[in-house]
Amino acid sequence: MPQIHILDKSVAELIAAGEVVERPASIVKELMENSIDAGATQITVEIKQGGISYLRVTDDGCGIDPQDIPKAFIRHATSKVRTAEDLNAIYSFGFRGEALASVAAMCKVELLSRTAGEISGMRYVIEGGAEKSFTEAGCPVGTTIVVRDVFYNTPARMKFLKKDSTEGMNVSNVVDKLAVANPQVSIKFIKDGEVKLHTPGNGDLLAAIHSVFGREFSSGLVPVDGVSGGIQVTGFITSPSGARATRSMQNFFINARFVRSKTCAAALEEACKGTLMAGKFPGCVLNLTIPPETVDVNVHPAKIEVRFSNEKAIFDTVYQACKEALAQHQKKTFPMGEKAAATTSKLSPFALKDFDHSRQQERFSASQYRQMVTSPVPASVPPWHTQTRDTISKPLIFSDSTGAPTHPVSEKSPASKVFYTAPSIPMKPTEHTSKELPKPVQRQPEQQAAQVVTPLVDVTVEQPGPEPKLLGELFGTYILMEYGDQLVLIDKHAAHERYLYNQLRQSQGSPARQLLLEPVRVTLSKPAYNAALSKLDMFEKLGFLAEDFGEGCLLVREAPTVLSVGQVSPAVEEIAQKLLEHRQELLPEVMDELYHSIACRSAIKANDRSSAWELRELAQLVREDEQVRYCPHGRPVIVALGKYEIEKMFGRLG
Repeated sequence: MPQIHILDKSVAELIAAGEVVERPASIVKELMENSIDAGATQITVEIKQGGISYLRVTDDGCGIDPQDIPKAFIRHATSKVRTAEDLNAIYSFGFRGEALASVAAMCKVELLSRTAGEISGMRYVIEGGAEKSFTEAGCPVGTTIVVRDVFYNTPARMKFLKKDSTEGMNVSNVVDKLAVANPQVSIKFIKDGEVKLHTPGNGDLLAAIHSVFGREFSSGLVPVDGVSGGIQVTGFITSPSGARATRSMQNFFINARFVRSKTCAAALEEACKGTLMAGKFPGCVLNLTIPPETVDVNVHPAKIEVRFSNEKAIFDTVYQACKEALAQHQKKTFPMGEKAAATTSKLSPFALKDFDHSRQQERFSASQYRQMVTSPVPASVPPWHTQTRDTISKPLIFSDSTGAPTHPVSEKSPASKVFYTAPSIPMKPTEHTSKELPKPVQRQPEQQAAQVVTPLVDVTVEQPGPEPKLLGELFGTYILMEYGDQLVLIDKHAAHERYLYNQLRQSQGSPARQLLLEPVRVTLSKPAYNAALSKLDMFEKLGFLAEDFGEGCLLVREAPTVLSVGQVSPAVEEIAQKLLEHRQELLPEVMDELYHSIACRSAIKANDRSSAWELRELAQLVREDEQVRYCPHGRPVIVALGKYEIEKMFGRLG
């Protein structure tokens, strides 16, 4: 067996130093954190050749007492921790006492420092862990540390360094993170004689973000400020339009310390879910202020990773803060102003598909059916018209004060004032547009069963602010509205899809269903068929009543009201495939995918022409419902083009 021996002190120090100092960027991080702990208000970082040959960090902090300077380079010498209990309440960045010792073990280091109570400062030189000189020197209050020839005595580590440009970029990233984490400190970064960054140090986080990340990123940020259970979240996140192609712009800080946190990233992305397009990720600069005893920062040599005592509390706080910030942002930036006043009853432009038919769709007895079809119809009622497949609304029957049905809703026969009417397209008054709407008639149970839609109650909708004007429809896809000095475009499909998706999610596993006049037979592959039979209850949660029809077929007798007959079979096939893929209970995210699919299939499609009434009602729905701002895939539902932008296009502004 090989003999065990104790390593030489210099070798042990090199091994330990390698855990802290990986490259010049590691040195910059440790030295800048020491400067911030020293109370510096100004820090200057200068590097040459990526920081490999020359690296300098200067601050105006409190400085180091002369008698403490040599001790600062001894391993595990620190002014920030005295007892084991202190590790449970760490407020400083550095605390292990390893930074300066590790740097000195692998580099040539020169230190200049003076405290406010001293006339002159001290100059200390140490190379490879060995002291070279310690003399008086003139210098301002604060500390300057110059590091030369990184890894000069460890060529094995030197060969793993990248090109100067790459190492310089790594240093720049470290400086950037510390600059936005400490907006109260003015930080200057000089690379090969050129100033690359200079933050104002006035405490304004947005100003620091602008200095570090530029105008494009900082101009579209949404402020975040939330607190829960002793945890505070402050900072900024990108608006949906400012989402990025990668997660590289997600910056999380715990008590101003930059960390990598999957918990925080997951909470942020969950809060932005439904507002971002596929393949896009939110960016952020978020700082969590939490009690030090609830986080362990001593789990990684470079302190880049932390461990929370309560991960769920962190997730919930970040999620709620970001969700609320996005909601407030949408209210402020919504192109058509404040949403309409809340109503006690709202009619959807999608007619029968959005009403709960569970009460009306009871099975009739033969006598009830004969009574319904043989009842005399008033002469004032026009015949029902066959609906084409490219319309999104079906006729609605309302009752007047005598109990007789009035005209179905159409462009030529508008309903009561519960519908929003754009000023630019006045509608002809009818006998039912008086101030007092007809009251619903109380019917017997037999009559209620025969009634198609429950009468609307009297509702007055108040529209604060200017009224949007319907201009028309573009490409059969976009609704064009004029609102103040804005041209507003609404994506019909995206708006309808989001509305239906919200309805399905809010149904909590019991969406409104309709009895199909003729059951739909769906043929599946044998694996999908077997998976579907084992989970027929999952179909019910999605609004389908399906049963085994034998030989690889399901017979669907009821389907969600949002689906047309032709959409039932593809939807059932997709559900069966999901059940096959996941085998067990469908997870919430898989259910969301199915809700997306059903909503997408059910929504009005591009190039479907709509009536003026339908366009107005859809626009009003978007205006009233704060949840209908992005489609389930994250595409925007509504965009606006200002008068200034339009006039600029035509050269009318000179």
